[in-house]
Amino acid sequence: MNNEDIEIKCLLEALFDKSGHDFRHYSQAHLKRRLKHLQSVCDVQDISQMIHRLLYDECFLETLLHQLSINVTEMFRDPSFYAAVREKAVPILATWPHVKIWHAGCASGEEVYSMAILLQEEDLYRKCKLYGTDFSPRVLDEARKGVYPVERIKAYTENYLKAGGKEAFSDYYNANYDYVMMEKFLKKNIIFAEHNLAVDTVFSEVNMVVCRNVMIYFNRTLQNRVLKLFWESLCPGGILCLGNKEAIAPECRDLFEVIDEKERIYRRKYG
Repeated sequence: MNNEDIEIKCLLEALFDKSGHDFRHYSQAHLKRRLKHLQSVCDVQDISQMIHRLLYDECFLETLLHQLSINVTEMFRDPSFYAAVREKAVPILATWPHVKIWHAGCASGEEVYSMAILLQEEDLYRKCKLYGTDFSPRVLDEARKGVYPVERIKAYTENYLKAGGKEAFSDYYNANYDYVMMEKFLKKNIIFAEHNLAVDTVFSEVNMVVCRNVMIYFNRTLQNRVLKLFWESLCPGGILCLGNKEAIAPECRDLFEVIDEKERIYRRKYG
């Protein structure tokens, strides 16, 4: 290991001991990118100085955790995925009297609200409960508010239409100057809560897990842990949705069957 890698290892150990958040199995490339960015925005000279500050500066610790979290998201991100959910997952969800869906690593909530809209249009939302989880309290606060910059709405509307949206996208939000707020009826069946995929256990027994473009930031050890966690969380025949850059690792392939290979939608095998 070179000196920088040793310093990062010490930083992650200190962060785990101090906060309980475990980044020790995150991709090294992702960690280095985020830490270099943090150095530039927080005027920190090196990793050693970061270690000192995370131990003695609560504000810096919160900033560090936020920088290391994965917050890339948008409404109806990758529209073809949502089109595939309408076609292939909705008929399965419709067979259950009550449906629980877990969005793991939900960031600021855009994709949770997207799923709520889709389910509303398929006449399933009334019997669904959606859980959005993340380890960052800051992004969960944003998700609960459901308030987003108005300049994003054009792109979100285009995504919605490409995903097979059946109504006017403007029916789902209220515009107010520079921001839009998601409608209250979308929020009524959504719960946002803290959960850390790296250290926490089964969240709840659910009918579908959505965790898209999160595990690409994990190493193989953590990926396998998370896949087994999802398998344990899903009811028999439950649906797992991953990002289009992700796939079931060889060690876990026997746990799932393919529904849509292109969109990375799988089903938990019975047993």
